[in-house]
Amino acid sequence: MKIAISSDHGGYNLKQTVMKHLDELKIEYKDFGCSCCGSVDYPDFALPVAESITAGEYTMGIIICGTGIGISIAANKVPGIRAAVCNDSFTARLSREHNDANILALGERVLGPGIALNIVDEFLKGEFQGGRHAVRVAKIKEIEGKYSKNK
Repeated sequence: MKIAISSDHGGYNLKQTVMKHLDELKIEYKDFGCSCCGSVDYPDFALPVAESITAGEYTMGIIICGTGIGISIAANKVPGIRAAVCNDSFTARLSREHNDANILALGERVLGPGIALNIVDEFLKGEFQGGRHAVRVAKIKEIEGKYSKNK
């Protein structure tokens, strides 16, 4: 498992906590920024994570901003990305099992570090169940293809 991770300034501190946790779990990751708490734009940090996953360089991603919403919207513009904002362990697990989410989005201003790490753990250990869920994910891919400029 190889993880791509990034944040904007609003998620910088939580990103540090998550990276320390990944170190403890001996999970390989690459930090795509940002590198401080100074104001930056979240799309600039969602894009390299999303692109690294669609290129096959990384298995999954974790992106963090103040709420997780803005950075997930930006990531979801990349074809092939299914970024899920999760605020609890249950939705994190189901985002993987039912939606084959490949990026976890977190909000530093929404979550405490302990809950955030539990969410990360559930997301990383979740596995796509396929079956009826694969049919639904395929339909998402069809919608994506319909509106993709790169047909």
